[in-house]
Amino acid sequence: MRRHCIHFLSVIAAVLFLLHFASCQKADHLYSRMPARFTMENIFQAPVLNTACRSMGQFCTITAKGGQFYFESTNGQSSVPITGGYVYDGFYLGLSGFIVGLPEIPEMGKDISEVVCFDLACSNCYQDYGYAKPLQLKENGKAGCKSCGRNYNLNDLGRTDEGRALFRYRVSLIGNTLVIANN
Repeated sequence: MRRHCIHFLSVIAAVLFLLHFASCQKADHLYSRMPARFTMENIFQAPVLNTACRSMGQFCTITAKGGQFYFESTNGQSSVPITGGYVYDGFYLGLSGFIVGLPEIPEMGKDISEVVCFDLACSNCYQDYGYAKPLQLKENGKAGCKSCGRNYNLNDLGRTDEGRALFRYRVSLIGNTLVIANN
């Protein structure tokens, strides 16, 4: 009898371990393994970014050039470039920059929509040809690639009808601080 109990408990432990491992694999598959680091305190200093993080269906791009950070919305509005100060050192903006926003529809299994972050590069062009082709933000939560013609739905985990979804990064909004951290 004791031998059966030990066997039963070891089978249960193995099943729980496999379930835990499988759930971690699914979560890891959702996010890119490419490095990305960006932390900005007081996002209200970049109104376009603040709006994208707090208004459902709104997205903006984050890019850097010449030591300044640029934030541009779907409708072409941009915030005044920010130089350091509110952004921590040691940033890495993925392949081409970031697309950050608050999807209109919560992810499956969640009650509320949470801020998401995608790479600004077309994932299909990058995977197929090794080029980081920057996307253009469009109306209605879409981003398009001029090179391959694909359109990505930012409200649906960055998916497209043909090919791979956009590279996605881990992101959190804590008060007025945005943190993007991958690897």
